[in-house]
Amino acid sequence: MGAGQAGWGVEPNKPTERESLVSRLRHGSLAIRLRQDACRSCCSEGGVMQGNLTPSSARVSSSETPVFVEKGQDVRLDVPGYMTVKENLKRLNSFKWMFNTSDNVVTYIHEIESQITPKYQGRVEFSEGNFSLLLKNLQEGDSGLYDAGVSGEKNKDVAKYQISVQERVEPPVLTVNSVSFINAICNVTVTCRGQKTSVTSSCNSGTCSQVGGESRGAETSTVPLLSVYVAGGSIICNHSNQVSWANDTKEIETICASKSKRDEADHNYAVTVRIQSPFIIIIFVVCALIRW
Repeated sequence: MGAGQAGWGVEPNKPTERESLVSRLRHGSLAIRLRQDACRSCCSEGGVMQGNLTPSSARVSSSETPVFVEKGQDVRLDVPGYMTVKENLKRLNSFKWMFNTSDNVVTYIHEIESQITPKYQGRVEFSEGNFSLLLKNLQEGDSGLYDAGVSGEKNKDVAKYQISVQERVEPPVLTVNSVSFINAICNVTVTCRGQKTSVTSSCNSGTCSQVGGESRGAETSTVPLLSVYVAGGSIICNHSNQVSWANDTKEIETICASKSKRDEADHNYAVTVRIQSPFIIIIFVVCALIRW
């Protein structure tokens, strides 16, 4: 049996359709990335995250496309080049969406029926038009690998998504530890606290540098990122993950001005005490002599 028959069940003298499918599926790259700043620019329609994959960017790959979703939200997983897949499905047995390679989510047999596995009924919606899968009200347990494939004489994956469900981060708390002036430059030491982690930084009007605390995480990690920086005259404590962000801020000018006023008040008090002390002693001596 020729290569065309092994891959798609197409006769040797009709390779054009298969080659067209393989070409359209292999060329390009999958383009989905949701992170702290991407979650604000991702495609959203009616509250549903869109896994938009255009034919020009679609390919079959052994690697998965990472998709980050906020807990309780929906996400739609698209099939790249679905029109070509649909044309070839006439010669194939079935189309399936699987979870973690072994859990069958939905099975579609061309021109016969589509069947959602009982445990997923009410939790997913399948479109026979473009083979997309809508996952609804996602929870942490829904995180994992979702792959779509067609089966005939040989199985073939046409889409893979690694779903990570994350909760919205809690607002962080920014605390001022100390304020000092060195060569007329105001330096502020602050601690930024997030969920189960904290970062201590030394800041001035231009920059912040970490001086203590735990690891701040990484942008590519599922661990929330905690960072401290200066922008617009404020110290900003930012807490974020791939689906949400929150911050707490303090104005540097206000912090430094408050410190200056306290220092000035302390200085004036010290001067007043030094000036008044001799007069108090003289009055005390005079009073003692009068009594005597």
